[in-house]
Amino acid sequence: MTDTDALVIGAGPAGAAAAIGLAREGANILLLERARETGDALCGGFLSWQSLTRLAALGIDGETLGGQVVRRVRLFAGRAASETMLPAAAMGVSRRRLDSALQAAAEAAGAGLERGVHATVLAGGTVQTRDGASLTAPSIFLAAGKHGFRGFPRDPAAWQQADPVIGLRLRMPQAAALDRLVGDAVELHLFDRGYAGLVRQEDGSANLCLAVHKSRLDGAPEALLRRLGEENPRLGERLAFADWGAAIDAIGHVPYGWRSGVTTPGLFRLGDQAGVIPSLAGEGMGIALASAEAAVTAWRHGEAQAAPAYQRALAARMARPFALANLAWRMGESRSGAAPMVRIAGLAPPLVRWMSRATRLPGG
Repeated sequence: MTDTDALVIGAGPAGAAAAIGLAREGANILLLERARETGDALCGGFLSWQSLTRLAALGIDGETLGGQVVRRVRLFAGRAASETMLPAAAMGVSRRRLDSALQAAAEAAGAGLERGVHATVLAGGTVQTRDGASLTAPSIFLAAGKHGFRGFPRDPAAWQQADPVIGLRLRMPQAAALDRLVGDAVELHLFDRGYAGLVRQEDGSANLCLAVHKSRLDGAPEALLRRLGEENPRLGERLAFADWGAAIDAIGHVPYGWRSGVTTPGLFRLGDQAGVIPSLAGEGMGIALASAEAAVTAWRHGEAQAAPAYQRALAARMARPFALANLAWRMGESRSGAAPMVRIAGLAPPLVRWMSRATRLPGG
């Protein structure tokens, strides 16, 4: 495909944002998405104030998205609880709405979007697809999300490998009583070997996402959720509104804490293909958007040859947010650390706001 300047694999937030930026630079872009329709992806329902600013730069206004405004963070661990105002307003929004807005903006900017194209192999500037096609471009942007991509391992830390982390998501229907319980907060429920994040979305429904170690999953996911509700009364209050007939989405072996500063000329790794921050930080979408912005800037200055320098610089920017998020994660999922951490948060709201800022990806 000689007339294509760049191929972007994956039309989630990282890939679509990169396509917008590249198209604005006048590049001929082809954006490949394996799903035929935009779905509601398992992860990424929280947009920080920084992410909202980055979206605005891409032409997507927060008011247009119409998500649930989030002004505070609420922490729970056993009987301990705390509530703190965030440094600035954030937003809860479904991935279906966010991804649809970004994909529409990419097409409006001039990028081509092909759906139902499943990239399977990437080597030497050529992308092989499941249907046997070969697509070639001087620059390739890999934005395949949390799913692994053949030939690009993302190995979690050794301590996770013996007891890998599984991501679960339950959508909870809108209910007036649940609205009153959660309100304009993002909630983190900490428990032994895991945590759950809860935030309301644009239609009043709530997105409950969990990161739990495999050792906790003794049986079906529903059984685990019910058990967690019994062990953690405040989480149980929320789960009382669950539609237990709805599907519980799952993804296995999520490499939280992994990041890489290594790539080859012509290959820009974005979002979760560059680093996977523990989800309790709420910065997954921030990394997707920031990595796309940085990759486009690097490409503008050096095209294909700029990729290795971009990847090293991005890894360096991720170092502090990842280290702090990993620390909070390890404390939050430990039996001895979770409750003291929540009590400290209740006594020192400025520390929570500092942590909220410090786990954002700094500007590049």
